[in-house]
Amino acid sequence: MELAKSFYNGRKLQTLVENQTSYTLENAAMHVFETHQQAHEVLLQFEQPVLASMLVGKKVMHLRDHQAFDFLPGESLILPSGELMCIDFPEAAMDTPTRCLAMAVEEKKILDIIALMNETMARAEGREWRFMDYNFHFTNDIGVHHILQRLIFLFTENHACKDLFVEMTLRELIVRILQADAQKEYLEGASALNANNRLAFIVRYIRDNLDRPLSVEELSRKAYMSESNFHRVFKNEMGLTPVDFINAERIKLAVSLLRDPARKVKDVYMECGFENRSYFNRIFKRFKQVSPTEFQGQADARF
Repeated sequence: MELAKSFYNGRKLQTLVENQTSYTLENAAMHVFETHQQAHEVLLQFEQPVLASMLVGKKVMHLRDHQAFDFLPGESLILPSGELMCIDFPEAAMDTPTRCLAMAVEEKKILDIIALMNETMARAEGREWRFMDYNFHFTNDIGVHHILQRLIFLFTENHACKDLFVEMTLRELIVRILQADAQKEYLEGASALNANNRLAFIVRYIRDNLDRPLSVEELSRKAYMSESNFHRVFKNEMGLTPVDFINAERIKLAVSLLRDPARKVKDVYMECGFENRSYFNRIFKRFKQVSPTEFQGQADARF
């Protein structure tokens, strides 16, 4: 993500550690933090729930009930209101400052959007969407990346309808984040879910059978749902269609296999369940922005 040159020209540098520039609207605020020197155990707290997203550089985050972890560009972190962060800046310098975006949103606004989701986007097995009550650390997908980039533009734009534009964009951001949280729950905690949870079963089944043909017809049959209902429930809950999810999981597998320079691309695409090389190349490039051969060459050069 990038900030316009006008932002840097217009802001004032008040301090070398967590210099803050803020834009405040009725239900939300955007804060950009810059750190120009190494620092440790810097404390930061927000009164509202916040999405923190790294722009440049590296932070080391210390949160309650969590081991310290690196916070890097392209990653985001959801924090509940009142969460006290303890932050280290091991690499910040005057010519290479660390920059982080923090989007604070009124909790009532979030709860209103969740209520709307429960009315219009029912989850599987009668479960409900809810505001996460823990620290959710994730890598931005392309959808979240573009929404954050647009929010940066909207907050810094001088437009009479700014509040309305931001509110509409924040609604989409919250929906996507909650879907990402649900997807992570199924991917990382499926075994802890009820054995009768159909979507958890399907996620496990897909991941265990990536090397063989998988169809929506087969998956919906195993979930004891009609194809149309299965497709709708899966997309509502996971944030992407069954086919897109299968392709994403296959590309993850392909990436891990291609890190081995001895692997041949023609063998990898078959091991990952792709029917032909051209389709594999097209899907891989959509996810990784390079071809499988180029990716393998880049991975080999790093070692």
